[in-house]
Amino acid sequence: MIAQPRRPRFAAASQLARRRLGVDVPGALNLVGFLVKYVSLAFLFPAAVALGYGEDPWPFLAGGAATGGFGFALERATRGKERVGAREGFLVLALTWLLIPLLGAVPYLLSGEEQLSRPMDALFESMSGFSTTGASVLTDIEGLSHSLALWRQFTIWVGGMGIIVLGLAVLPRLRVGGRQLFEAEMPGPDVETLTVRIREAARRFLLLYVGITVAGVAGLTAIGWSGLDERMGPYEAVAHSFSAVATGGFSTKARSLEAFGAATQWAVIVLILVAGTNFALLYRSLVQRRPAHAARDEEFRLYVGLLGLASLLLLFELVAQEIATGEAAVRHAVFQAVATMTTTGFAIADYTQWTALTSITLLGLMFIGASAGSTSGSVKVVRHLLVGRILGRELDQTVHPELIAPVRLNRQPVDERALRGVVVFVLLYLGVAALGALVLLVDSAPTGLQLRPFDAIAASAATLGNVGPAFGFAGPMGSFEPFSDASTGVMVALMWLGRLELIPVVVLLTRNYWRA
Repeated sequence: MIAQPRRPRFAAASQLARRRLGVDVPGALNLVGFLVKYVSLAFLFPAAVALGYGEDPWPFLAGGAATGGFGFALERATRGKERVGAREGFLVLALTWLLIPLLGAVPYLLSGEEQLSRPMDALFESMSGFSTTGASVLTDIEGLSHSLALWRQFTIWVGGMGIIVLGLAVLPRLRVGGRQLFEAEMPGPDVETLTVRIREAARRFLLLYVGITVAGVAGLTAIGWSGLDERMGPYEAVAHSFSAVATGGFSTKARSLEAFGAATQWAVIVLILVAGTNFALLYRSLVQRRPAHAARDEEFRLYVGLLGLASLLLLFELVAQEIATGEAAVRHAVFQAVATMTTTGFAIADYTQWTALTSITLLGLMFIGASAGSTSGSVKVVRHLLVGRILGRELDQTVHPELIAPVRLNRQPVDERALRGVVVFVLLYLGVAALGALVLLVDSAPTGLQLRPFDAIAASAATLGNVGPAFGFAGPMGSFEPFSDASTGVMVALMWLGRLELIPVVVLLTRNYWRA
C-alpha cells in the first residue's frame, strides 16, 4: 500500500478554518502580512530626507523596521495567500487599511513632537494621511521638522496610490483574488479595469499616477523658479504635489495654500481637477491620446458641470457680499469648489467666515465627491448620476406601469444588481454620516466643547468623505485637536470606513460572510 503524502500543517489548518468559517482567514492574514511587509520601504524616503536636512532619521527607521518585522512575522505565521479569492478580499482590504495607518503612526510617536505625543492624535494624523483625508490635529504645522512634515505628505501620496494596487504589481499569482482586490480599490460601481491582466493594469495605474505627480512637481517648481511665486520652492512643490495628486489636503503651511501666490493656486486647481478624474479615462485620454472619450463620458461631463455650477454659485455670493472681487473672487470660488468636491481639502481662504449660503454649498459638495476610479472620496459623481436616473425611471413607471426602461450609463444598460448596490451604498453612507454626527454631538456635550449641529455634520461628512477640513474650530485654518479622545476615535473609524467605501467593512459584520 502506497503511503499518502501528509499535508503541511499550516495548509491543513487553513483548509480546516475555511470549512468551519467559510472564509480562509489564514490565507487572508498571509496576504496582509505580505503587503504590510513591503510598505516598510516607504519609511526610507523620510529617513533620507532627515539625513539631507541633518535631522534624526531614527523615528522612520524604527517605524520601517516595526512595519517590516510585523508583516514578515504575520506572513511566516500563516499560509495560503495564493488561494485568496473574492470573499477573502474584503477581509484583506479592511485589515490592510487598518494596520498600515497604525504602523504609520510610529514615527509620530517616536519623533518627540509634542503635538503628536498622544497615541490617539498620532493615529488620527496617520489615518488621515493614508486615507487621503487631510484632516489634522496639529496646531503648529510649521513647527514640524522637514522630514516629519514630508512624511505627512508622503503618507497621503502612498494612500492615494493604493496599498492594494502596489501589492497587485507584485502579486500576479492571485488570479481571481487579485482581480477582486483591484476592482475594490478602484471605487465605484462596475469600474472598468485598464486592461485584462491585473499586473499590467496595476503597472499602468502606477505609471500614470507617478507621471501626474512628476508633472505637478515640475510645474510648481517652474512657477517658483520663474519668479511668479518665489514662495514655491522645490520642497514645497514636492510636498504639495504629493497631496494634490492624491486628493489629500495636508500642507506644509498653517494656512494651507493661502500662503502662496495666485499662479500657484491656479496650477493646483488644474492638478486636483485632473486627479479627481477617473484614472481609466485619463489613461485613454492622455496616454492613448483619445480625448474624445472624455467628451463622451457622462460621469466626466456631470463632474465638470457640477464644478462649474458650484463655482458660479460661490462666485455670485462672494461678489454680492463684497467678500472678494475681480480675479480674486473667481479664483477663490473655483478653487474652493474644486478642492471640496474632489475631497482634496486645500484652502486659500477661511471659508468658515463666508456666508451661510457658501457654507451650505460646500457642505453639499462634501457629499458629492469626484469621479469613480479616482483617488477622491465621498459618494462619487457616477452614483449620483445613477440615482437620478433610477428616480426618473420610477417616476416614468408611475405614469406608465407597463414601461420597461433599463437605466443606462454611457449608452450601456446597467445591471439591476449594480443599481441596487448603488442605492444601498448611498443610503448606508448617509446613515453612517448622520450617526457619526450624532455621536460627535453627544460626546461633546459633557466636555463643554462648543460644537454646533452644523459643525458636527460637517466634521462627520469631512472625515467619512475623506475631505479634510470641516467648519467651526475644525475649519481650514483650524484643527481637530479640541475633540476628545472618544470623538477622535470615532473620526478615525469614519476615515477608515470612507476610504474602504463602507461595504468591505459592513460585509464583515454580517453572519453570512463567516458561514461556510
